[in-house]
Amino acid sequence: MISKHLNSYKSGRNVVYSCKYHIVFTPKLRRKVLINGVDARLEEILKQLCLEMEVELIEFEIMPEHVHLLVDINPSFGVNQFISKLKGRSARILRSEFPFLKSKIPCLWTSSYFCTTVGGATLEVIKQYIENQKNV
Repeated sequence: MISKHLNSYKSGRNVVYSCKYHIVFTPKLRRKVLINGVDARLEEILKQLCLEMEVELIEFEIMPEHVHLLVDINPSFGVNQFISKLKGRSARILRSEFPFLKSKIPCLWTSSYFCTTVGGATLEVIKQYIENQKNV
């Protein structure tokens, strides 16, 4: 479920936090493969993983050749661990369910990603930017 509580604090066993990240990652060679049902299945995987890892999914957009996420992640857990799990699980599932992905690219995701903490711009500006990706 996408959260509407943009400025709330969360707490864990030994931490109170509000760590929001704008994350962007791409398929290998920036191929336009997140189409024809792959995007919908990636959305399901993303939402399930966020529930399991207690990551707040604030906003997201899946474009044919990249993914934007706005998430709130417990700093004890870390953004790198979240991205690694998301890429690993989604690659395994998507490549097994959509065989054309195996022939299009050697592996689904690049090993890199873009990540910035949200603070310079307001959350609403970033949220609107992500929501409007398909209109650009």
